[in-house]
Amino acid sequence: MAKTGTTTQGLRAAIERSGYYPALVAEAVETAVGGDPVVSYLVHQETTFDANEVRRHVTVLVLTPHRFIVSHTDEQAVDESSPTPHATTSTESVRIDRISSVVLSRVVANPEAYTPRTLPREVVLTIGWGAVNRIDLEPAGCADPNCEADHGYTGSSTADDLSLRVSEAGDGPETVRQTLAFAQALSEATAAAAR
Repeated sequence: MAKTGTTTQGLRAAIERSGYYPALVAEAVETAVGGDPVVSYLVHQETTFDANEVRRHVTVLVLTPHRFIVSHTDEQAVDESSPTPHATTSTESVRIDRISSVVLSRVVANPEAYTPRTLPREVVLTIGWGAVNRIDLEPAGCADPNCEADHGYTGSSTADDLSLRVSEAGDGPETVRQTLAFAQALSEATAAAAR
């Protein structure tokens, strides 16, 4: 479930509608937001299956005039390190001018028949601000098939601080719409901050 909007009250209501430890999640998010006005937000709850366990987690993205706030809450079952179930909530506050990329990948059905404003069946929102980088390396080579020289390595470094996937089938069309709206608001804010 994802919800997007533009008010602090709407943010609180969306967190409560998600049904995922709303008091815990709301307190963490509201503490991080402080007195800043909410420009846009997205609340996304996801359920995953890990071996024999069902795990839920929620991600809350908030855009204020000067910051991007991400909050993530995971639940953990009883294990040898904890005799009771527990949840972990983390929040990070990033200045808008620190965001280096907002990537929105869209998956559309029947691209040859695509018409503007058709809702994608899936979107992946990836936001980078330099906290996490992924490096993919592979052996380098040359065009000579008989060459046995060591050419070192080649690769790429990718900013990958946050990636959020929503689909029409799994999350519903409104969730896809809301993710597109949040991505647009964040892109516009980062463009304005760069001026």
